[in-house]
Amino acid sequence: MKKYFVSLLLLFSFVAFAQNTPVVKAEIDTTNIRIGEQFEFKITVNDTANVIIPKLEKLTGLEIIEDKKIDTLKNQLIKKYILTGFDSGAYYIPQQQIFIRQRLHLTDSLLIKVASVKVDTTKQKMFPIKAIQSEPYQFDDFKPYLWYALIALIIIGLILYFALRKKKEVEEEVVVPALPPFEEAIQKLHELDEKLLWQNNQIKEYYSELTEIVRGFIERELKVPALESTTDELIDILTDFNDSKAISTTKETIKKLRDLLREADLVKFAKSKPISEQIEANRKEAEEVVTELKPKTIKSPEIKTEADELE
Repeated sequence: MKKYFVSLLLLFSFVAFAQNTPVVKAEIDTTNIRIGEQFEFKITVNDTANVIIPKLEKLTGLEIIEDKKIDTLKNQLIKKYILTGFDSGAYYIPQQQIFIRQRLHLTDSLLIKVASVKVDTTKQKMFPIKAIQSEPYQFDDFKPYLWYALIALIIIGLILYFALRKKKEVEEEVVVPALPPFEEAIQKLHELDEKLLWQNNQIKEYYSELTEIVRGFIERELKVPALESTTDELIDILTDFNDSKAISTTKETIKKLRDLLREADLVKFAKSKPISEQIEANRKEAEEVVTELKPKTIKSPEIKTEADELE
């Protein structure tokens, strides 16, 4: 009786242990495929608590097409993979390590045969090999050329810029023939009248421009440094020219010029403010000086011919 009871107890213990022992199973839905065909590889674990199924690896000759999510069914974990092979031959799916409650369990290794596909040329019509088809162009294909085009546009723009700038400088360098001294002075006097400087209480500016016009005329006409000379220095030069008969003018004209320049000096340096009648008189004197102050014309000697001598 005791022996029977002990045996029964051992049987129940074994069944309970077998039920609590995790089972790991690996299987495939076929053992033979043709090149490119797909098959399913499934791992089943009869436990759901604290189970780790690592990534499928160490495959030789086989490739993973799809790695499906783990399913839970009746206290079981099921992990499925879709595999294929592209080279004929026999390949093993090696043992996979499964961790259940931090204990290692190994699956069985499985053999899969990949067979090549035979083509019956008597029934299957053969077609010529097609030429390589070019892919449609995309924006990224043109990016390198866009940079080259941008650099080329910048270079062309710089060339045009400097060419136009050089042309403009050449045009600006074109010297307009100057008017004769007398005509230039008269023109500037009329332009000064149009500015209405002294009428707008800009008397100092008016006398500065007025005397500059007269001095500029004298410098160009008589070839003397009139613009840099003082009033007394310029009057002395003109007096010497008049005494030596180098210019065609009168002492009265030189006196008008002296009075004009001294009046301008008083306005510019002594802050003198002449009345309108005096300003108009000085303007008239300036034009009279320009008209009457000219270099003396030297007549060229007459050349007599033999016919004149015979006469």
